[in-house]
Amino acid sequence: MFDVKKTKQQIVEWIAAYFQDNASPETKAVIGISGGKDSSVVTALCVAALGKSRVLGVLMPQGDQHDIAVSYDLCNILDIPHVEINVKEPIQSLYDEIAKTGLELNDIAFFNTPARVRMTALYAVSGMVNGRVANTSNLSEDWVGYATKFGDTTGDFSPLSSLTVTEVKAIGKELGLAEKFIDKVPIDGLCGKTDEENLGFSYAVLDRYIREGICEDSDVKKKIDKLHKMNIHKLSAMPMFRLIG
Repeated sequence: MFDVKKTKQQIVEWIAAYFQDNASPETKAVIGISGGKDSSVVTALCVAALGKSRVLGVLMPQGDQHDIAVSYDLCNILDIPHVEINVKEPIQSLYDEIAKTGLELNDIAFFNTPARVRMTALYAVSGMVNGRVANTSNLSEDWVGYATKFGDTTGDFSPLSSLTVTEVKAIGKELGLAEKFIDKVPIDGLCGKTDEENLGFSYAVLDRYIREGICEDSDVKKKIDKLHKMNIHKLSAMPMFRLIG
């Protein structure tokens, strides 16, 4: 049985311990803030663990973002310092330079490059402010590979990677976050579909399968199993040749 109060406190203490062991007293948690549940919960947890002055929010729209006000609301409510870096031009410049080689942009590059550019921006900011980059991935998305390798799978510490979407939402409520931060429907900023539309099943179904091993739809079960197997490499250490003898 998931104990939300206990888990919330354990994560807060874990973050505090991580910074105690791996950083100086001035080191900041640097968080890419989308206004969705994961970045909102991670931000609130870091504020609880470190204090608001040691948390820096980084908003990274790609051009005009219709719901960016939600990200600003989170920063203002938690009273944390924050900056906005628009990643549209760097991404387009990269596409333009690659096009000069004769290579054609495909869906894989189109949908994954923005996440990698955003992570580059986060690490640039982190280097400027003596920071540690927070990974905001959750177990459900990681389980089926709904994340970009070297993009949103990256970070220096990961508070939510052992929690399902259902559990992350419970932590958010325990932290006192408003519903708009917890229940904001995740929408792919590139294709306009929700996460669940892209996946072909709901997080409720996925979370139950992860925690209880139960999935009543055999086709969905097969799809989840296939996605999990195909995407394990995203979270595994890079294979290395080991010299023997």
